[in-house]
Amino acid sequence: MKTILITGGAGFIGSHVVRLFVNKYPDYKIVNLDKLTYAGNLANLKDVEKKPNYEFIKGDIVDSEFILKCFEEKKFDGVIHLAAESHVDRSISNPIEFVNTNVIGTVNLLNAARYLWKDPVDKRFYHISTDEVYGSLGEEGIFTEDTRYDPHSPYSASKASSDHFVRAYQDTYNLPIVISNCSNNYGSYQFPEKLIPLFIHNIKNRKPLPVYGKGENVRDWLWVDDHAAAIDVIFHRGKSGETYNIGGFNEWKNIDLIRLICRVMDSRLGRPAGESEKLITYVKDRAGHDLRYAIDASKIKNELGWKPSLQFEEGIEKTIDWYLENEEWLNNVTSGDYKKYYEEQYIKR
Repeated sequence: MKTILITGGAGFIGSHVVRLFVNKYPDYKIVNLDKLTYAGNLANLKDVEKKPNYEFIKGDIVDSEFILKCFEEKKFDGVIHLAAESHVDRSISNPIEFVNTNVIGTVNLLNAARYLWKDPVDKRFYHISTDEVYGSLGEEGIFTEDTRYDPHSPYSASKASSDHFVRAYQDTYNLPIVISNCSNNYGSYQFPEKLIPLFIHNIKNRKPLPVYGKGENVRDWLWVDDHAAAIDVIFHRGKSGETYNIGGFNEWKNIDLIRLICRVMDSRLGRPAGESEKLITYVKDRAGHDLRYAIDASKIKNELGWKPSLQFEEGIEKTIDWYLENEEWLNNVTSGDYKKYYEEQYIKR
């Protein structure tokens, strides 16, 4: 039986990866390590919490002694590292928090693996990163695995730094690593500081839809279940030392995406066509806001046989339906201590 550590497993992407591995690999012991910050929610994993091959540990990857103890006690055969601070706006207001979690936390995990994996055969340290490390594209071009790093926000700089540390530990200590850089994820269980669940929530409650600048920024969108499937493939069949870009082949301007959400929401809520678009409010652009991201995912497609299963229009309908059917979950995560911050930052501006 392999014992796999998944960090950040109570978060958005992490919970989908945990669920997939627990259900697909009953002979694996899946250990979910999460600090349970505002975006970590064990309610995301109620359907697997009693499975015999699942274990949850609450802890902070910034605590090096705690991490080393976990590795000593659990004897992990592999690490899938998703734990991270990930919201760009929050990184602008509090960059040190992102340095601590995304850089120091990653190095703590690397050190524990280096110390405990005396024989690295059949071991794997898999670091999940973002396409934001590559910076911004113009109207043409696409990010490949060889694109030069050019981060523009404290968030992307912290992820770029952690990527470099992971590669350095392979070169310096022969640690068996693999890295993936993904495009924007969407789907169920995403915390509503992110665009899609935020706007679903706001439309439902007839609150403003704040759009940065003119809404012309372009993102490639990846359904979170497709991302989890890609992580599974890379963890098991990716080549050590390699980087794989994971994208949805779904480029959308923000304003076009928002109008699509508005149309689907009007349909689902029985509102007149065009009613939700009236909620769109243009606000001052974010500092260091990258114009366009686009991922070339041909490497993982050609070498490992992965490709996205959903186009965006189908995926966004599934996502909207999930949030409308899980109103209690959404209300719970937008209540309590976070509610004041959430409203001040995203609803009232």
